[in-house]
Amino acid sequence: MDALLRRLPPGTLVLDVAAGKGSFDARRYPQLRIVSVDLEPAASTAHAARVRADAAALPFPDRTFHAVICNHGLEHFVRLQMAVGELGRVLRQGGGLFVAVPDARTLTDRLYRFLARGGGHVNRFRSPGEVEELFARLAGLPCRARQTLHTSLSFLHPDNRGRRRNRRLWLLLGAGVRTLRWATWLFRLIDRGIGTRLSVYGWSFHFGALAPRRREPPWTNVCIRCGSGHPAAALQKERGWPPSYRCPVCGERNFFTPDAGR
Repeated sequence: MDALLRRLPPGTLVLDVAAGKGSFDARRYPQLRIVSVDLEPAASTAHAARVRADAAALPFPDRTFHAVICNHGLEHFVRLQMAVGELGRVLRQGGGLFVAVPDARTLTDRLYRFLARGGGHVNRFRSPGEVEELFARLAGLPCRARQTLHTSLSFLHPDNRGRRRNRRLWLLLGAGVRTLRWATWLFRLIDRGIGTRLSVYGWSFHFGALAPRRREPPWTNVCIRCGSGHPAAALQKERGWPPSYRCPVCGERNFFTPDAGR
């Protein structure tokens, strides 16, 4: 997503759908004109206008936006097919659409739905082809690139749980910061050793134009606090064992693993 946003020229009109407080930090892209849409939007800021609307009935004319972001929104849409059609309708010809969804078969998504009693996930995607077919058929947009997303279990971080206690967390030893740090690191090592998918969360897609210029291996280093992923080559490792790094976005300490093929 950030790779797409960084390439957009100044003044580009960007739509962030099902954004909540924002799918990305709008302050990092002051050159863009950002509109965020949600059923319960946060207040508008100097960096992003917030609009209350349903993704299945967007209040914008056809071909309004150069880029559309729908980061982990599809799984929540009750009127999924209408929402997909709307995303395609408001995108300009030659524009790009970024979509990310969880894989319903993964441990992370199942754990999220168990702890959050569904967590609002009304749609379950079990293959990337299912998502690609949906946008080809309903929005007329081809998939230009696809990437596997890795988990950080950030929804379990104490800073992200809210004040309400969840008794089911005791099954995960309370899921404190130290537990998350070790669990996510061990998941990645196990996956690399025996080919499991414990550290996988879902997929991201680029539809239409504006696809990444080069294909990179999946980013395995995802912050346990803010959920930001970073290429291993861009991270500065700290001394000690296991090797660790500080998240460039929020400063949280995470254990480090090299990306596949590097």
